[in-house]
Amino acid sequence: MIKTYLGAALIAATAFGGASAQDRAGWPESFTVATASQGGTFFVYGSGFANLIADQLKLSGAGEVTGGPMQNMALVHTGEAAFGMTTMGPANESINGTNPIAPGVKLDNACAMFPMYKTPFAVSALTSSGIKSVSDIPKGARIGFGPAGSTSDTYFPAMMTELGVDYDRRNGSWNDLGSQLQDGLLDVVAFAVGVPTPAVSQLEVQTEMNFIEFTADEQAKILAKFPVADFTIPAATYSTLNNDLRSVSMWNFGIANCDLAESFVYEATNVIMSDNARMMGIHKAAKETVFENWDKNKVLMWHPGAARWFNENGATIPANEIHGG
Repeated sequence: MIKTYLGAALIAATAFGGASAQDRAGWPESFTVATASQGGTFFVYGSGFANLIADQLKLSGAGEVTGGPMQNMALVHTGEAAFGMTTMGPANESINGTNPIAPGVKLDNACAMFPMYKTPFAVSALTSSGIKSVSDIPKGARIGFGPAGSTSDTYFPAMMTELGVDYDRRNGSWNDLGSQLQDGLLDVVAFAVGVPTPAVSQLEVQTEMNFIEFTADEQAKILAKFPVADFTIPAATYSTLNNDLRSVSMWNFGIANCDLAESFVYEATNVIMSDNARMMGIHKAAKETVFENWDKNKVLMWHPGAARWFNENGATIPANEIHGG
C-alpha cells in the first residue's frame, strides 16, 4: 500500500509552505500518478502534475504508463497508485462493480480530487483514404480505439455500432495507432482523449489528415444513448483543422486513494488548483482545470483533503458527498 515517512527530522526539513512535522504525519515518501498510454493527453497531463506536486511538496513522484481510466480506478482503489485520472463514465462503472478489470468488485476507494477537462470523442483518417464522414467509413474498416479498457475503447466501439458502422476493432497505444494509420495498417482512429492530442498533432505534421465530425443526427443518437454531453472541438485546436467540429464529450477528474492523509491531498490539491497558468504549461487542456468546474463530479465521493480545499475556496460540497463524512 502507501509508505509513510518515519523520520520527523526529514519531514520537518522538507516541509512545504511552513508546514510542521505534525502536518506531514502519514504522508507518503514517494507516489505515482496512474496516467494512460504514451501519445495521449492523460500521459502528458498526469506526468506533468506528478512532477509539479513532487517539486512543490519536495517528494519523489512520477507518472506511470497504464491502460487508462478503468485501470487507474483499480490502481488508485488499491493504493498501488496514490493518484490517477479517470473519466466519469468509467468511474461510474467502477464504483458500481462493472469495471472489466475487476468484475463484481466495487472500486469505491478512489476519491475525487479535482476537475481536469472534458474529453471529446473524435474520428480521424488520412486524407488519402477519402473518408470524410462517419457514413464514408467502409464495411469492415480497421478502426483503432486506443488502449484496451480506455475510455475510448469502452465507449467508442458502441457508439460506432449505434451509428451503423461495421468495423474490425483494433487496440494499442495512441502513438502506435497513429503510426499504423500513417502506414496504412488502419483506416480510421477513433480518439477519446483531451485536445490537442499529442499523437494527432504529430500526425498532421507528417501527413494530411481528415478530421471527421458527427452530423447533427449522429450527435443526437449518441447523446440519447451514452453518458456524454455535446461538445465543439475548436478549429484552433490543430494547425490543419479549418472548421469547428461537432462532437460529444465526457468529464475527467483527478482522483486520489481515499486513505491518503487529508493534509497531503489538501496540499497536493492546492498545488494543482492554485496556479492555472502553471497547469496550462503542462497541457492546454488544463484551461478547464479551474475551481468553477468542481461541481462536474456527479459520481465519486470526494477525498476529505480535496473537499476541504474546495470548500475553503467557495464550493459547497456537503458532508454526505465526502469520504468518511
